[in-house]
Amino acid sequence: MPTAGGVLRLVATPIGNLSDLSPRAARVLGEADVIACEDIRHSRKLLSHAGVTGPRLIAVHDHNEADQVRTILSLLERGKSVALITDAGTPGISDPGQRVVAAVAAAGYGIEVVPGPSAVIAALVASGLPTHRFSFEGFMPRKGSERTRRLEAVSGAGCTTVLYEAPHRVVRTLNDLIETCGPLRQVALVRELTKLHEEVWRGTLAGAVEHLEESPPRGEYVIVLGSGPPETVDDETIARALTARMDAGEDKRTAIASVAGTLSVPKRRVYDLALDLASNR
Repeated sequence: MPTAGGVLRLVATPIGNLSDLSPRAARVLGEADVIACEDIRHSRKLLSHAGVTGPRLIAVHDHNEADQVRTILSLLERGKSVALITDAGTPGISDPGQRVVAAVAAAGYGIEVVPGPSAVIAALVASGLPTHRFSFEGFMPRKGSERTRRLEAVSGAGCTTVLYEAPHRVVRTLNDLIETCGPLRQVALVRELTKLHEEVWRGTLAGAVEHLEESPPRGEYVIVLGSGPPETVDDETIARALTARMDAGEDKRTAIASVAGTLSVPKRRVYDLALDLASNR
C-alpha cells in the first residue's frame, strides 16, 4: 500500500505539435498543486496553450534533479499533488525524471502515468522497418570505449534499434554505424516529428550519409536502424576477397572498405581479419 501523502503524476507532453496534448493530460496539469518541468519558460508556452494557469512551477533538469528530489518528496509528504513533465515526450526517457521516480517509489508514495506522444514509437512505426521487436538506445555516448561497445552491440542486434541524435552529430554517428554495421544496413532518418517540416528518409546507411551531404541536418533526429542480417558470409570468404584485392594492388584500407561493401559485412569484422592475414604472412 502506498504511503499516505501526495501523488506524483508523470505526464507525457507533445514532441512538437501542441495539439497532441491529451484532454486528460491538460486536466491533470490543471489540477496539480505543483508542476515540475525541465524548462519553465518552455513549459509555460504549453501550459498557456492548454489554459493551465494555477499550479506553481519548479525546474527539474539534468543539473539539479538530484537536489530537487528532496523538494518533491517534501511536497508529497505534505499531501501535495505533483505533476512531472519534460520539454517533450515522457519524463525519464532520454530526459530528466528517472531519479525522481526512483526516489518517490522508494519512499512509497503513489505514482501515476498519463501517457502520450513518443518520438520512439512514432519514428519506429513510420520507418517501415520491423516493429515486432525493437531496442531503444537513446543518445550514444559521445566518445571513448563505451561508445565503441554500444555501437558494436547495435551492430549485432537481432532486432530494429532506435537511437536519438543531435543534428551536428548525426553524420558522425551514421559513419560510425557504417564502420560497425556495413554500408548497406537499412535505416530510416526521422526528424521534426509532428512539426511542419516533418521528414522520414528511408534507405541504406551509406545512402543516408549522401542524403545529409545534400540536405544539411536540421532539427533533432531519430535514427531507426534495421537488424543485422544473419551471418552467412564466413571468415574464409572474406579473407579470400581481401587477399585478391590486395594482391591486385589495392592498399589495405581501400580493400577493407571494398570488401565490407561488396559482402555487406561490418568494416570492423573485415579489419580484424585483415590484421590476422598480415600477422600470418
